[in-house]
Amino acid sequence: MRQCLITTHEFAIHSKETFVLTTTDRTVLDFDGFEELQDGNTLHLWQREDQVLPGATEEHIVFLPHYDTLVRSGMYEYYASSDGQKSLPYALAELIDNALSATARNKGVRAIEIRLLFDETLGKPAVIVLDNGCGMTSKQLNNWAVYRLSKFTRESNTFASNQKSYVRPDHVPRSLNSDISYFGVGGKQAGFYIGESTRMITKPMGFPDVHELIISKEEFERKEKNKEDIYRGVIRNRKPGDHSHVKQEDEGVLHDLIAEECGKESFTAVVITGIQPEHITFLKQDFPLWTREQAHLYHYYIHGFNGNDMRPCSQNTDRLHNIDIQIYLREKPPRCPRVLNLREIDNDMQTLYINSSTDTFEFKASTEDHGTVEGVLRYHPFLYDKETYPQEADAELAPIEDDDDNDSGVVHQARGKRPIFECFWNGRLIPYTTISEFEWCARPKKAGAVPAECYSRVSGVLFTDDRFQVSTNKLTFMDLELQLKNKDTIFTRIVKGQEQRVNIQREFTQWLKKCHESWDKQVKFLGFKGTITRTDAVPKKMQHPWATFSSIALDGKRYKTGQYVKSQKTQPIFFGSVVQFLLYGDHDGDVYATGGQVQIALEPKALYNEFKTIPICKIDRTTTVAAIKKSIDNELNKLPHKLNVEWPEGNAWSENAVHPAGTPLGPLQVTILNKKGETLSRMPSVSQGTVKKLLMELKVVWHGPYGDQETNSHIAQHSKWAFWFKPMENLTKLGKYTLYLNTVLNESNDSSFGGTQLPSYKLQFTITEGSAHTFVVGAVSSPLHVGVPFNIPLELLDVYGHPTQPPTDLKPVLECSGLDLSYEGLDTNGTTFTIRNVKARGKIQNYHSKTYDLKVVLPGLRLDTQMVKIGLLPGNPHSLHVTPVDNSVTIENGNPLRFYIEVHDEAGNITTHSKMIVRCQVRELPLEAIDCSNTGTGHLVTKPVNLKNINGDQYTFKAKFDVPSQKHIAVVYKELTVVPSTRVSRIEVYRQDDDDLLLKDKDKIEWEAGDLLENLRYRLYDEGGRKVSLTPELTSKIKVNWTADVSLQDLAKGNLPDVHVPIKVQDEHFYQVSYQDQHVPRPNEPKHLKATLSQSTVRMGEILPGKINLELMDQYGNVTKTLTSTCVDHFTVKADGLERSTLAITWEESSHSVVVTGVQFQSGTPGTREMCFTFRSFVEHALVKVTAGVPAQLRLISGPGQPLQVLNEKGIPTPFLIQLCDEWGNPSPDQRVVVALKSSFSALKVRAAVMSQPVDAEGKTTFTVQSVSGPKGEYELHFKGSFNKKPLSAPSVKLTIIPDPNKPVSLAVDYDSTSKLPAGGIFPVFSVTVVSDEGSPIKHFNPAAASMFLWKRKASETTPPHGATQLKCSKPVENENDDCFHFRDKVIPDHAEKYTIQFSLRIDQTKLLWSQQYVMNVVANDPVKLAPDTQPPTPVVSNSDVIANRTLVEDMTLRIMDVYGNAAAQELEGKVVVSIRSCSGANSKGLPLFEGKVNTLQIKLSQGKVHIARLAIIEKSPGQDGHEYILHFKPEVPKCPTPLAAFELRFRFYNDAENQHEMSELSKKKDELSTAIGFYKEIFNGYSELLTLLTNVDKVFKETAAEAERIMNEPRRVCSIPDPFRGGQDVLGKVGHLALVEDDAAAVVLSWHIMGDMDCVITKTTAAARRIYDDTQGRQQVMPLDSVYWNPNNRIMCRFLGPVVPQEAPLPRKPLGHLDRLQPQQGAQGLGLGHCIHQLLQSEFPTGRAPPSGQPALPEPTACPTWTCGLLHLDLQPALPEPTACPTWTCGLLHLDLQPALPEPTACPTWESSLLHLGIHEAQASALSTLM
Repeated sequence: MRQCLITTHEFAIHSKETFVLTTTDRTVLDFDGFEELQDGNTLHLWQREDQVLPGATEEHIVFLPHYDTLVRSGMYEYYASSDGQKSLPYALAELIDNALSATARNKGVRAIEIRLLFDETLGKPAVIVLDNGCGMTSKQLNNWAVYRLSKFTRESNTFASNQKSYVRPDHVPRSLNSDISYFGVGGKQAGFYIGESTRMITKPMGFPDVHELIISKEEFERKEKNKEDIYRGVIRNRKPGDHSHVKQEDEGVLHDLIAEECGKESFTAVVITGIQPEHITFLKQDFPLWTREQAHLYHYYIHGFNGNDMRPCSQNTDRLHNIDIQIYLREKPPRCPRVLNLREIDNDMQTLYINSSTDTFEFKASTEDHGTVEGVLRYHPFLYDKETYPQEADAELAPIEDDDDNDSGVVHQARGKRPIFECFWNGRLIPYTTISEFEWCARPKKAGAVPAECYSRVSGVLFTDDRFQVSTNKLTFMDLELQLKNKDTIFTRIVKGQEQRVNIQREFTQWLKKCHESWDKQVKFLGFKGTITRTDAVPKKMQHPWATFSSIALDGKRYKTGQYVKSQKTQPIFFGSVVQFLLYGDHDGDVYATGGQVQIALEPKALYNEFKTIPICKIDRTTTVAAIKKSIDNELNKLPHKLNVEWPEGNAWSENAVHPAGTPLGPLQVTILNKKGETLSRMPSVSQGTVKKLLMELKVVWHGPYGDQETNSHIAQHSKWAFWFKPMENLTKLGKYTLYLNTVLNESNDSSFGGTQLPSYKLQFTITEGSAHTFVVGAVSSPLHVGVPFNIPLELLDVYGHPTQPPTDLKPVLECSGLDLSYEGLDTNGTTFTIRNVKARGKIQNYHSKTYDLKVVLPGLRLDTQMVKIGLLPGNPHSLHVTPVDNSVTIENGNPLRFYIEVHDEAGNITTHSKMIVRCQVRELPLEAIDCSNTGTGHLVTKPVNLKNINGDQYTFKAKFDVPSQKHIAVVYKELTVVPSTRVSRIEVYRQDDDDLLLKDKDKIEWEAGDLLENLRYRLYDEGGRKVSLTPELTSKIKVNWTADVSLQDLAKGNLPDVHVPIKVQDEHFYQVSYQDQHVPRPNEPKHLKATLSQSTVRMGEILPGKINLELMDQYGNVTKTLTSTCVDHFTVKADGLERSTLAITWEESSHSVVVTGVQFQSGTPGTREMCFTFRSFVEHALVKVTAGVPAQLRLISGPGQPLQVLNEKGIPTPFLIQLCDEWGNPSPDQRVVVALKSSFSALKVRAAVMSQPVDAEGKTTFTVQSVSGPKGEYELHFKGSFNKKPLSAPSVKLTIIPDPNKPVSLAVDYDSTSKLPAGGIFPVFSVTVVSDEGSPIKHFNPAAASMFLWKRKASETTPPHGATQLKCSKPVENENDDCFHFRDKVIPDHAEKYTIQFSLRIDQTKLLWSQQYVMNVVANDPVKLAPDTQPPTPVVSNSDVIANRTLVEDMTLRIMDVYGNAAAQELEGKVVVSIRSCSGANSKGLPLFEGKVNTLQIKLSQGKVHIARLAIIEKSPGQDGHEYILHFKPEVPKCPTPLAAFELRFRFYNDAENQHEMSELSKKKDELSTAIGFYKEIFNGYSELLTLLTNVDKVFKETAAEAERIMNEPRRVCSIPDPFRGGQDVLGKVGHLALVEDDAAAVVLSWHIMGDMDCVITKTTAAARRIYDDTQGRQQVMPLDSVYWNPNNRIMCRFLGPVVPQEAPLPRKPLGHLDRLQPQQGAQGLGLGHCIHQLLQSEFPTGRAPPSGQPALPEPTACPTWTCGLLHLDLQPALPEPTACPTWTCGLLHLDLQPALPEPTACPTWESSLLHLGIHEAQASALSTLM
């Protein structure tokens, strides 16, 4: 039978009306559902399913204890601890367990909030645990109320068919499954342990109703008293936000809690009231302690399965960011509420374990009942001087004592006796169960590979699931340790998530060893030295043994013996150098230890003579060696620091100076200074020691080619003021020198004191050659030839024998007996002086060199004469000499012409030359020629002259003699007269009778046949028709053809034989009488030897091609052929340099001549070699032209002088001339050789016009080095070449790169880098020095060229970006260094961040020099106010029930800021008091109230900021509708030195939401318009300023143009002095045309006083002055500028320093006599023109007197307004505009523009004429100044 509930009201349902019957959790009942409905359930009758509950209903339930109450009654009580307060965090944990389980399936944030509301003004104290989990239905809430109803047995649904059995969650890492609401005990126990009443408020997911249940001690007692059913209660089902059942007077806390229910899908709130007073005290006072414990309990739920790893190298990506556990503690005002998220806690034990460990060892344990435990071991290394194993939070820390014994090597265990493992169950800590160790990770009983203390540096954690039972209060495991230590439990290692079955003990030991070696930062003692016994301040029992070591390794650093260290935690702090390291114990090698001691020698040793021994841990590892040295240097200020060297006579030698040999060095005055600038003569005494006097040692060292050599050594004692050294005049050797001045101790001559070198001074200089004193004559090429020019090299020497430069006007004189000498010119190359193209003329013996004494005289030298011997040979062919000498030669017809030919040089000596063929041309005869190449002479015989029909007449011809190969030799003509010959030329035959019948040639004679023709006679006639007397010789030549029998006697008488006439008449017979001269001439006796060469040219070292034939000739040049093969042995061959080994003399049968082969020359110079062939008395000479041999080497024949020093990035003006030579040094013209210029090191960069080129036709090549660049040092230039792929021997030139003192290479910036840079402040002064290549400062740059750039820091930029701020340097101030640019009073940007500063210097139009970049960290200025990061919009609120409409600010951060809005004072702590004020200042009554019904709030300010998550007014807050209020945030910071301005935010208050919405939109638009107005206002202000600037520029432009026009129209003077010399070479002009004086009065006075000098002609060179002086015969005065001494170190001779007004009285207005204010620049040679004029005019214009002729007084001199570039500036025209350029300046009496270039004199555009106007060089300006 069913029981039904009886309603208190009757009702009826219409038959047509629909209804719905549901349970209290809105489950609709149908017929089947109603059948399954259990008894005792409450039902709702609805009109529709989603109908709103009109009122609260009560549902009667029964919650009887489950039977588990009896079954598990044997488990010990939940709170087993004797101290109940320590268990309170675990009681709260039970409530958090339920919340974690409830939020397990949340997809979003799992929010759990613990509210501790102890503000009694809001109601009774309460503890609220609120979560956003799934909530509970009324049935589930009923199950919760049943004690010990575990999750395995509880029913979750009203209907049995919908029941779901418990399902174990899947395995997740660390068992973080949130399945920790387990036994049905903890929530009730925790609630009644904390308080006396627990109210459960919950709303399930997907249901509209809220279910509320209250169980309380008071109610139990009441029911027990009234005998009612104790386990029966009521669940109130209501709508969200309905608080009608809450009592207003004592449960005000619930009102706000219930009000928050609206809009939530599901939640559960546990409200505990009746809190025990001791719990309230604990929760408030020990807030950090118990919240830390909560963070420990739920560490892995909060931070993920890897925990809270905060190390920088951590890559933890497994954090469970969706679990948010927040603690909110609210106390009674004025205490501020405290809000803490457990994720923010970083000092819970697990966080400490994780972050102090360096490595982990993961493992897994599997029990026999399939239980699985995950384990992690962590290693906490020993670091330097302490263990890093975390201490327990409540552990009492031992007081820190300065006990040196703690660092002698005694090991302190890290973990102590604490267990290794903490145990977690389903991801939650089980606090009272720990496991000390397992057998495999326990410390071994015997010593092993791992030190015993390493086992104490291990912590661990175990993770289990619910297979291992825990107590119902979750404080202890039941049997975890027993199961894990069971022998059947298997341990495996986990590596990268993979399980490995290995020997776990071995793996653990190896891991532990690796951790020890990798991570323990113990002290490693190195370099064992020995064992000692200490007798210093150590206990007697620890005096032995102590091991000593030379170094240690600590903190990644190496500390060695002798290293500087600083102590820490000592009294006092001291510095010193390490003596040795000490470790207590018996050791014999390198060893690790946790501590030790170090023995230190205090520094500086000169002040301390003491040793200290301190623990190694007291070595300051944070300091740097530089900082230690700086501190030691501060102590050394009393010691000698530097030497001050002075030159009393003003002859100072600068660094790297060059002086001629013999220049005196000194005298020197040396003083010793300490860093305070005080003069010292003895060492300062630190204690009662003896006084140590100081001496000064001087040494001069010559760096010669064979090493260093000391030339001077002196020691000086201190005189009254300083150390003195006399001049040294023995510096005569050339080269580099170094002057050393060393401070030494008087007793020991030691140059160091206390291990520190005493100050010294070093001066490097170079000694070069002096002026020319004598000379030597160099090698003259041999042999010399008459008339052939040759050079005489002379090397000039100074008085010490060093080669030196010749004087400019040197004119040598040459003398030689018997010779006429002349030369063409002179050449100078370095120290070599060459007399060029010398010619010698005179008679000499042919082919034999004669030695002559040549006298060379150089007038002007002290030793001006030298003698040199020369050998002279005939010169080049110059003329022909033909013998006979007469121009007319007579010969008989039929005879040949015979001439003797000689080739003469220009002095008439017989000479030879190759291919010297002399030709003779005679008409009617063939051309005849003779070779005179070998002997220079020859007999020329022509063919016989046979003129026909001469008939006794004479004939005249011309004979022409010339040499075709020598066109310059004049042709010789001879006149030939041919006379008839006396030889027989005609025969007459006649018959002697009465008529003397003459028979003619070819006559026919008729004679009787058979008759005899008798009486035939003959007569002989010559060519002249003269009868020739008959002689036997002639008659023997008469031949007849008619008979052979001829009588010579008859013929001698002129008779011919008779002719027998033939007997036949008809026959004709031919009869002939002839004169037959049949004589054939034969050679005469040998007269001379002839040599015939097939080739006459040969290379040096090679064999002459072909052969040389030697023959004997008669006087007519006919070969006699008298030589035989036996004559070979009598032939000899001689020549200079002839190689005998290859020479061969042989007989040639075919030509009957002697042949010479193998002619080779191996030495000497190229040219003609005379070969001498001798055979008995016969001598023959032949000339062979020897050319240079095969190229074998390169020689440097001229170049710059040595030693060669070149400025960096400068060129070498003197070119290098390279000559290609053979192996004997002879010039070779082989143009196939290419010469290259190379540098010795890659660091040396050489740039030349050409780096490689072939040699020219003379075998020469020239290299001009345009620039060399590289680091300072010595280098070599190599010249390289090759021939036929073989390298040639080549020269190299040593050069020294010296830094250029005038070349800027860097910018050195000096500033106070330690100064703080507050925003909006002033930067420290930046001093920028232009550093030259040699490291010295450069001063001559215009300050306008220096700039400072400032921009926001960007790491990738090397030069200022576009838009960077550019600043210019400041004007120098008094007593400020003038060698740098100063940037002062530069404003720091007002935004705090990192900026970059870089400086630049404009070198020229295209080149900029940049400094390095300096990062400036601009920090905030002094704190002045509290302000937000961004200005929030104007709030508009209303007193509605919607929290969003009541929110004033949300997510706003207020910071302490400076005046520029930078976050400042981030280290300050305090609070911010928030209040609401009225804008009208009216009474504060009726002001809106904050949540909690308070008018002020206090919020904690930490690290200079406060974050306000949300600030809202309460619902139905008071306030005037539409009124504007001020939200006032007042900071209260006790440690802030100045009060901070509060932040105020205006807001509007409305009573209804609609007005609020409208005004909110209007406020947003207002804020946008205000921002836009401010932006446009800035633009308009910029336009206004620009317009004003343009207006001013136009005005200045017009004024300047008008002033320029006025100047151009003013009258000008004209100088009438004629200047005929102007325009000549190196002539500037006369003084009267070279100056500008603009004031007429001044021009008159100056012209009168320098009248005698106005006509002086100024020239650039002495040669030009000499030319004018000679042309005018001395009448014209001249002055060459190069004759005036000028000190190149001073740019300006005279500089105006400004007026100096005496203190006694004001300076009166002065005329020119006031020029005494012009002071000479330091080092100038005189006071310049201003001083000269002052001396000239002082008598005429004394101070205060007016000038003559009523002329106005000249104004006082003033400084040039643009720059001090001239000699003198007087502002004589105050009305004239500022000077703009030199040609138009009108500012001074005399203006010389000291420009490097020398322009031509130009007329002044403003004044047509003047005294002087010309832009000239500074040296010339100085010369003019001296002249005038």
